[in-house]
Amino acid sequence: MASPDTVLALDIGGTKMLAALVRGNAVLDTHKMPTPRQGEPSQWLAALFAAIASWQGRYATIGAAVTGIVDDGHWSALNRNTLDIPEQFPLEEVIRRLSGVPVLAANDAQAAAWGEHRFGAGQNEDMVFLTISTGIGGGIVINGKPMLGLAGHFGQFRVADNVAGTLEDQVSGHWIASQAAGYHPGATARDVFEAAAAGNEWAGNIVKTSARQTAQLCRNIHLALDPPRIVIGGGIGLAPTYLDTVRQALKGLPPRLTPRIHAAALGESAGVVGIADLAKNQHRGELK
Repeated sequence: MASPDTVLALDIGGTKMLAALVRGNAVLDTHKMPTPRQGEPSQWLAALFAAIASWQGRYATIGAAVTGIVDDGHWSALNRNTLDIPEQFPLEEVIRRLSGVPVLAANDAQAAAWGEHRFGAGQNEDMVFLTISTGIGGGIVINGKPMLGLAGHFGQFRVADNVAGTLEDQVSGHWIASQAAGYHPGATARDVFEAAAAGNEWAGNIVKTSARQTAQLCRNIHLALDPPRIVIGGGIGLAPTYLDTVRQALKGLPPRLTPRIHAAALGESAGVVGIADLAKNQHRGELK
């Protein structure tokens, strides 16, 4: 019989799909596979559930954390450069049909924000979470509750009327890789960080430009919400030297105007731990 405390947590982003069995803040087992670029989400999910078929019966509920926006269990893209999906895809319904158990779906960064708040660098304080990765996501926790829906989608901020695209199009891993094309064709964001660490000026300048934009975003969040903590995670956010470069860009501000930045503590597990806790709370009737 499935343990009521064990949740199947799914984390579906622009690069990977991660399935995990989670109990509390402990990740018991994981399975990872690339997010397909062909087909549509029903096929991706069917492939994922086929790969973890041996887990059936070990979980009582499912939490799904996804890039984009989730409203009433329906999933839509906010930036199709990150992941192109149909509008209002019935995510919870499809997962429920594949699994036969209750499902809660939420944005991946909002789920990670809750994970960090409950079990990580948020220390159970009000906080804003930023994930700097393939794209940019965010989550807000106020008065011990996560803000869902559109709240925290900081990557969709507009930079300026005369600048094409959104903030994440000027900061994220996709942007970093695109800026490297003239110096290192085919380079990934990881390659750019490695080149910067090796002393290549072009790579260092790309990383610094991204970090300055992130620092500006943190300043704006600080002025808007005055959170005790801004927690930063994601593959770019936690890349070596990135947060130090963000903090360097904030130097010289008066102390009261300086955001309090912390590195995420849960790493890749933040999303699955957070969505598992939210799904378990909903299943027990504790999430309103």
